Amino acid sequence: MSKSLIVITGPTGIGKSRIAISVGKHFQTQIISADSRQIYREMKIGTAVPPDDQLREVKHHFIGTKSIHEYYNASMFEAEVMDLLEELYETRNILLLAGGSGLYLDAVTKGIDDIPSVDPEIRKTLKEKFDDEGIESLRRQLKILDPEYYGQVDLRNHKRILKAIEISIVSGRPYSSYLTRQSKKRNFNTLKIGLTIERDRLYDTINKRVDQMIRNGLIDEARLLFKYKGLNALNSVGYSELFDYFENKISLEEAINLIKRNSRRYAKRQISWFSRDKEITWFHPDNTEQIISFIEENIVNNKSTNE
Repeated sequence: MSKSLIVITGPTGIGKSRIAISVGKHFQTQIISADSRQIYREMKIGTAVPPDDQLREVKHHFIGTKSIHEYYNASMFEAEVMDLLEELYETRNILLLAGGSGLYLDAVTKGIDDIPSVDPEIRKTLKEKFDDEGIESLRRQLKILDPEYYGQVDLRNHKRILKAIEISIVSGRPYSSYLTRQSKKRNFNTLKIGLTIERDRLYDTINKRVDQMIRNGLIDEARLLFKYKGLNALNSVGYSELFDYFENKISLEEAINLIKRNSRRYAKRQISWFSRDKEITWFHPDNTEQIISFIEENIVNNKSTNE
Protein backbone atom coordinates (compact mmCIF):
# COMPACT_ATOMS: atom_id res chain seq x y z
CA MET A 1 0.00 0.00 0.00
CA SER A 2 1.26 3.48 -0.85
CA LYS A 3 1.76 6.06 1.89
CA SER A 4 -1.34 8.17 2.58
CA LEU A 5 -2.01 11.32 4.57
CA ILE A 6 -5.64 11.74 5.61
CA VAL A 7 -6.53 15.39 6.20
CA ILE A 8 -9.46 16.17 8.50
CA THR A 9 -10.44 19.82 8.58
CA GLY A 10 -13.28 22.26 9.01
CA PRO A 11 -14.20 25.36 11.00
CA THR A 12 -13.58 25.83 14.71
CA GLY A 13 -15.96 24.03 17.03
CA ILE A 14 -17.20 21.47 14.50
CA GLY A 15 -15.64 18.39 16.11
CA LYS A 16 -12.41 17.77 14.18
CA SER A 17 -10.59 16.32 17.20
CA ARG A 18 -13.38 13.84 17.95
CA ILE A 19 -13.51 12.58 14.36
CA ALA A 20 -9.71 12.43 14.08
CA ILE A 21 -9.46 10.33 17.24
CA SER A 22 -12.12 7.92 15.99
CA VAL A 23 -10.41 7.60 12.61
CA GLY A 24 -6.99 7.30 14.24
CA LYS A 25 -8.16 4.46 16.49
CA HIS A 26 -9.77 2.65 13.56
CA PHE A 27 -6.61 2.75 11.46
CA GLN A 28 -4.30 2.35 14.47
CA THR A 29 -2.27 5.37 13.47
CA GLN A 30 -1.18 8.79 14.78
CA ILE A 31 -2.46 12.35 14.50
CA ILE A 32 -0.48 15.43 13.49
CA SER A 33 -2.20 18.58 14.70
CA ALA A 34 -2.48 21.47 12.26
CA ASP A 35 -3.63 24.11 14.71
CA SER A 36 -1.45 27.20 14.83
CA ARG A 37 -2.47 27.98 18.42
CA GLN A 38 -2.81 24.55 20.07
CA ILE A 39 0.89 24.15 19.42
CA TYR A 40 1.57 26.59 22.31
CA ARG A 41 1.68 24.85 25.69
CA GLU A 42 0.55 27.91 27.67
CA MET A 43 -2.76 28.26 25.79
CA LYS A 44 -4.64 25.04 26.56
CA ILE A 45 -8.08 26.29 27.55
CA GLY A 46 -8.44 29.14 25.07
CA THR A 47 -7.47 26.94 22.12
CA ALA A 48 -9.71 24.03 23.17
CA VAL A 49 -6.94 21.46 23.45
CA PRO A 50 -8.60 18.04 23.93
CA PRO A 51 -8.45 16.62 27.47
CA ASP A 52 -5.45 14.45 28.34
CA ASP A 53 -7.52 11.25 28.35
CA GLN A 54 -8.56 11.90 24.74
CA LEU A 55 -5.01 12.73 23.69
CA ARG A 56 -3.89 9.41 25.15
CA GLU A 57 -6.38 7.46 23.01
CA VAL A 58 -4.32 8.24 19.90
CA LYS A 59 -0.77 9.55 19.75
CA HIS A 60 -0.80 13.29 18.91
CA HIS A 61 2.01 15.47 17.59
CA PHE A 62 2.40 19.29 17.64
CA ILE A 63 0.11 19.96 20.58
CA GLY A 64 1.76 21.92 23.38
CA THR A 65 5.22 21.49 21.88
CA LYS A 66 6.15 25.18 21.61
CA SER A 67 6.18 28.14 23.98
CA ILE A 68 4.48 31.45 23.29
CA HIS A 69 7.96 32.98 23.66
CA GLU A 70 9.25 31.08 20.60
CA TYR A 71 9.01 32.49 17.10
CA TYR A 72 7.16 30.00 14.91
CA ASN A 73 5.53 30.05 11.48
CA ALA A 74 3.99 27.84 8.81
CA SER A 75 7.29 27.37 7.00
CA MET A 76 8.91 25.98 10.14
CA PHE A 77 5.85 23.78 10.67
CA GLU A 78 6.19 22.40 7.16
CA ALA A 79 9.83 21.47 7.69
CA GLU A 80 9.20 19.78 11.03
CA VAL A 81 6.16 17.86 9.83
CA MET A 82 7.92 16.62 6.71
CA ASP A 83 10.74 15.24 8.87
CA LEU A 84 8.21 13.58 11.17
CA LEU A 85 6.28 12.06 8.27
CA GLU A 86 9.44 10.51 6.87
CA GLU A 87 10.08 8.90 10.24
CA LEU A 88 6.52 7.69 10.89
CA TYR A 89 6.01 6.29 7.39
CA GLU A 90 8.75 3.78 8.11
CA THR A 91 6.35 1.82 10.32
CA ARG A 92 2.87 2.72 8.97
CA ASN A 93 1.12 3.56 5.72
CA ILE A 94 -1.61 5.89 6.97
CA LEU A 95 -1.23 9.07 9.02
CA LEU A 96 -3.69 11.81 9.95
CA LEU A 97 -3.33 15.57 9.68
CA ALA A 98 -6.13 17.30 11.59
CA GLY A 99 -6.83 20.96 12.26
CA GLY A 100 -8.36 24.17 11.06
CA SER A 101 -5.36 26.37 10.30
CA GLY A 102 -5.55 26.59 6.53
CA LEU A 103 -2.02 27.88 6.03
CA TYR A 104 -0.56 25.06 8.14
CA LEU A 105 -2.56 22.46 6.23
CA ASP A 106 -1.44 23.89 2.89
CA ALA A 107 2.15 23.99 4.11
CA VAL A 108 2.13 20.21 4.51
CA THR A 109 -0.07 19.14 1.60
CA LYS A 110 1.09 21.66 -1.01
CA GLY A 111 4.20 23.26 0.44
CA ILE A 112 4.66 26.98 0.90
CA ASP A 113 7.21 29.40 -0.40
CA ASP A 114 10.59 29.40 1.33
CA ILE A 115 10.07 32.69 3.10
CA PRO A 116 12.91 33.75 5.41
CA SER A 117 12.43 34.00 9.18
CA VAL A 118 11.79 37.43 10.64
CA ASP A 119 14.14 39.21 13.00
CA PRO A 120 12.22 39.66 16.31
CA GLU A 121 13.66 43.15 16.67
CA ILE A 122 12.28 44.19 13.28
CA ARG A 123 8.90 42.79 14.24
CA LYS A 124 8.95 44.67 17.54
CA THR A 125 9.90 47.95 15.86
CA LEU A 126 7.15 47.65 13.25
CA LYS A 127 4.59 46.70 15.88
CA GLU A 128 5.50 49.81 17.87
CA LYS A 129 5.19 51.89 14.71
CA PHE A 130 1.71 50.49 14.13
CA ASP A 131 0.71 51.18 17.74
CA ASP A 132 2.03 54.75 17.61
CA GLU A 133 1.18 55.85 14.07
CA GLY A 134 -1.60 53.55 12.94
CA ILE A 135 -2.07 51.47 9.83
CA GLU A 136 -1.70 54.30 7.30
CA SER A 137 2.04 54.63 7.99
CA LEU A 138 2.44 50.90 7.32
CA ARG A 139 0.54 51.20 4.06
CA ARG A 140 2.87 53.95 2.86
CA GLN A 141 5.93 51.86 3.76
CA LEU A 142 4.57 48.78 2.02
CA LYS A 143 3.79 50.77 -1.14
CA ILE A 144 7.45 51.78 -1.32
CA LEU A 145 8.91 48.35 -0.48
CA ASP A 146 6.51 46.20 -2.49
CA PRO A 147 4.06 48.04 -4.77
CA GLU A 148 2.92 44.75 -6.34
CA TYR A 149 1.77 43.27 -3.03
CA TYR A 150 0.35 46.65 -2.01
CA GLY A 151 -1.96 46.39 -5.00
CA GLN A 152 -3.38 43.02 -3.99
CA VAL A 153 -3.35 42.85 -0.18
CA ASP A 154 -6.34 43.71 1.99
CA LEU A 155 -5.19 47.14 3.16
CA ARG A 156 -7.37 46.83 6.27
CA ASN A 157 -5.46 43.76 7.47
CA HIS A 158 -2.53 45.12 9.47
CA LYS A 159 -1.14 41.62 10.18
CA ARG A 160 -0.61 40.87 6.49
CA ILE A 161 0.86 44.30 5.88
CA LEU A 162 3.24 43.88 8.81
CA LYS A 163 4.35 40.47 7.56
CA ALA A 164 5.03 41.77 4.05
CA ILE A 165 7.09 44.68 5.37
CA GLU A 166 9.03 42.40 7.74
CA ILE A 167 9.96 39.98 4.97
CA SER A 168 10.84 42.77 2.55
CA ILE A 169 13.16 44.39 5.08
CA VAL A 170 14.89 41.24 6.33
CA SER A 171 15.42 39.76 2.84
CA GLY A 172 16.09 42.92 0.85
CA ARG A 173 13.59 41.90 -1.82
CA PRO A 174 9.82 42.39 -2.20
CA TYR A 175 7.60 40.00 -0.27
CA SER A 176 5.57 39.35 -3.43
CA SER A 177 8.64 37.77 -5.06
CA TYR A 178 8.30 34.81 -2.68
CA LEU A 179 4.67 34.11 -3.55
CA THR A 180 5.19 31.69 -6.43
CA ARG A 181 2.18 29.57 -5.39
CA GLN A 182 3.68 26.45 -7.00
CA SER A 183 2.73 23.24 -5.24
CA LYS A 184 5.58 21.00 -4.19
CA LYS A 185 5.47 17.34 -5.14
CA ARG A 186 4.95 15.04 -2.16
CA ASN A 187 5.90 11.36 -1.90
CA PHE A 188 2.60 10.46 -0.24
CA ASN A 189 -1.03 10.50 -1.34
CA THR A 190 -3.37 13.03 0.22
CA LEU A 191 -7.06 12.51 0.92
CA LYS A 192 -8.89 15.58 2.25
CA ILE A 193 -12.01 15.36 4.37
CA GLY A 194 -13.95 18.43 5.45
CA LEU A 195 -16.60 18.64 8.16
CA THR A 196 -19.68 20.78 7.63
CA ILE A 197 -22.96 21.44 9.44
CA GLU A 198 -25.74 23.98 9.27
CA ARG A 199 -24.42 27.46 10.03
CA ASP A 200 -26.90 28.08 12.87
CA ARG A 201 -25.94 24.83 14.58
CA LEU A 202 -22.25 25.61 14.22
CA TYR A 203 -22.66 29.07 15.72
CA ASP A 204 -24.69 27.66 18.61
CA THR A 205 -21.97 25.08 19.26
CA ILE A 206 -19.31 27.80 19.23
CA ASN A 207 -21.27 29.91 21.73
CA LYS A 208 -21.68 26.96 24.08
CA ARG A 209 -18.01 26.05 23.76
CA VAL A 210 -16.97 29.55 24.79
CA ASP A 211 -19.21 29.28 27.87
CA GLN A 212 -17.53 25.96 28.68
CA MET A 213 -14.08 27.53 28.29
CA ILE A 214 -15.05 30.20 30.82
CA ARG A 215 -16.21 27.49 33.25
CA ASN A 216 -12.96 25.59 32.63
CA GLY A 217 -10.85 28.57 33.75
CA LEU A 218 -10.12 30.64 30.63
CA ILE A 219 -10.18 33.89 32.61
CA ASP A 220 -7.49 32.66 34.99
CA GLU A 221 -5.42 31.30 32.09
CA ALA A 222 -5.62 34.63 30.27
CA ARG A 223 -4.75 36.53 33.45
CA LEU A 224 -1.54 34.52 33.80
CA LEU A 225 -0.63 35.42 30.22
CA PHE A 226 -1.68 39.07 30.38
CA LYS A 227 1.85 40.34 31.00
CA TYR A 228 2.91 38.79 27.68
CA LYS A 229 0.00 40.26 25.70
CA GLY A 230 2.34 41.81 23.14
CA LEU A 231 3.48 38.41 21.88
CA ASN A 232 2.16 37.37 18.48
CA ALA A 233 0.84 34.04 19.77
CA LEU A 234 -1.50 35.83 22.16
CA ASN A 235 -3.04 37.98 19.45
CA SER A 236 -5.79 35.38 19.37
CA VAL A 237 -9.53 35.14 19.88
CA GLY A 238 -10.27 34.40 23.52
CA TYR A 239 -7.26 36.23 24.85
CA SER A 240 -7.35 39.65 23.17
CA GLU A 241 -10.88 40.26 24.42
CA LEU A 242 -10.05 39.29 27.99
CA PHE A 243 -6.95 41.47 27.91
CA ASP A 244 -9.23 44.42 27.13
CA TYR A 245 -11.36 43.40 30.12
CA PHE A 246 -8.30 43.30 32.38
CA GLU A 247 -7.47 46.85 31.22
CA ASN A 248 -11.01 47.99 32.09
CA LYS A 249 -11.78 48.82 28.47
CA ILE A 250 -14.84 46.56 28.44
CA SER A 251 -16.88 44.56 30.94
CA LEU A 252 -16.51 40.82 31.42
CA GLU A 253 -19.90 40.25 29.82
CA GLU A 254 -18.82 42.28 26.79
CA ALA A 255 -15.54 40.35 26.58
CA ILE A 256 -17.34 36.99 26.57
CA ASN A 257 -19.82 38.17 23.95
CA LEU A 258 -16.93 39.42 21.80
CA ILE A 259 -15.14 36.08 22.11
CA LYS A 260 -18.28 34.37 20.83
CA ARG A 261 -18.72 36.87 18.00
CA ASN A 262 -15.08 36.77 16.93
CA SER A 263 -15.04 32.96 17.11
CA ARG A 264 -18.05 32.86 14.79
CA ARG A 265 -16.34 35.29 12.43
CA TYR A 266 -13.20 33.16 12.47
CA ALA A 267 -15.28 30.09 11.61
CA LYS A 268 -16.82 31.99 8.70
CA ARG A 269 -13.35 32.89 7.37
CA GLN A 270 -12.27 29.26 7.69
CA ILE A 271 -15.30 28.10 5.73
CA SER A 272 -14.46 30.58 2.96
CA TRP A 273 -10.83 29.40 2.89
CA PHE A 274 -11.69 25.70 2.69
CA SER A 275 -14.49 26.17 0.17
CA ARG A 276 -11.87 27.13 -2.42
CA ASP A 277 -10.15 23.74 -2.10
CA LYS A 278 -11.86 21.43 -4.60
CA GLU A 279 -9.92 18.41 -3.29
CA ILE A 280 -11.97 18.37 -0.08
CA THR A 281 -14.87 15.92 0.23
CA TRP A 282 -17.42 17.13 2.78
CA PHE A 283 -19.15 15.12 5.49
CA HIS A 284 -21.45 15.80 8.40
CA PRO A 285 -19.49 15.37 11.66
CA ASP A 286 -22.06 12.85 12.93
CA ASN A 287 -21.22 10.44 10.08
CA THR A 288 -18.04 8.90 11.47
CA GLU A 289 -18.68 5.48 9.93
CA GLN A 290 -19.30 7.04 6.51
CA ILE A 291 -16.02 8.95 6.78
CA ILE A 292 -14.11 5.77 7.67
CA SER A 293 -15.72 3.88 4.79
CA PHE A 294 -14.80 6.69 2.40
CA ILE A 295 -11.17 6.55 3.54
CA GLU A 296 -11.00 2.77 3.18
CA GLU A 297 -12.54 2.87 -0.29
CA ASN A 298 -10.20 5.57 -1.56
CA ILE A 299 -7.05 4.07 -0.08
CA VAL A 300 -7.83 0.59 -1.37
CA ASN A 301 -8.73 1.90 -4.82
CA ASN A 302 -5.81 4.37 -4.72
CA LYS A 303 -8.06 7.33 -5.58
CA SER A 304 -6.27 9.84 -3.36
CA THR A 305 -4.06 12.50 -4.89
CA ASN A 306 -0.55 13.76 -4.32
CA GLU A 307 -0.83 16.70 -6.67
